[in-house]
Amino acid sequence: MGLTSFAESSWSGDLATGSGSIDYVSSGAFTRMPVSWLARTQEHKGKTSPEELLAAAHASCFSMAFAARLGKNGTPPQRMDVRAEVTFDQKDGGWAVTKSSLTVTVAAEGLDEAKLQELATDARDNCPISQALKGNVDLEVHASFA
Repeated sequence: MGLTSFAESSWSGDLATGSGSIDYVSSGAFTRMPVSWLARTQEHKGKTSPEELLAAAHASCFSMAFAARLGKNGTPPQRMDVRAEVTFDQKDGGWAVTKSSLTVTVAAEGLDEAKLQELATDARDNCPISQALKGNVDLEVHASFA
């Protein structure tokens, strides 16, 4: 049986001048995170956005998938740092998430460049968040040694 996670949010006002918050998540790891349209399209100014949360989800999901592949390869990472950049832009006359670009640096003994790229690409293509985005969002990965 799978685990179901949830988040609760609220909003007041219109889109352009209103604001809201992510009020609670099932883990309890964070609460009361402010959100606004301006945080999505201009400057964050201390507020988060769905795209920032998607970037966090993609970075952490990819980290787990890549660590699993490195471990199965016999080259588990001593350290890995991942950055996900999610682009929210105009597309086909509306707003859309258009790209998620992952940048990873990894320190792993016995890993060569070709295998690093192969495993990073496989993790990018097959982590569950990538699977949810595939076909709708351009996915990139840039892997290098730390």
